[in-house]
Amino acid sequence: MAESLNKSELVAAIASETGLTQTAVAGVVDAFFGVVSKTVAGGGKVAIPGWVSFEQSSRAARTGRNPATGETIQIAASKGVKISAGSKLKAAVK
Repeated sequence: MAESLNKSELVAAIASETGLTQTAVAGVVDAFFGVVSKTVAGGGKVAIPGWVSFEQSSRAARTGRNPATGETIQIAASKGVKISAGSKLKAAVK
């Protein structure tokens, strides 16, 4: 298998493994990421035990420095996404 897969290569590999069409697999992949996005954006968590989990994280407001001028600036609070690998994925990498 390749060192990295883009979306179309991932879809083709899954279609090959399952016998489904690439169109069907692409629809499932798009739906999966759509559901993950909506759930995490709403503050929920998506967990596939042993494989991966996705959840929203919060970063507090803080003071930073403009690297060009050295001026002190305020960085607003923001939200991000935390993705954690599960035990099966970690074991597969070893």
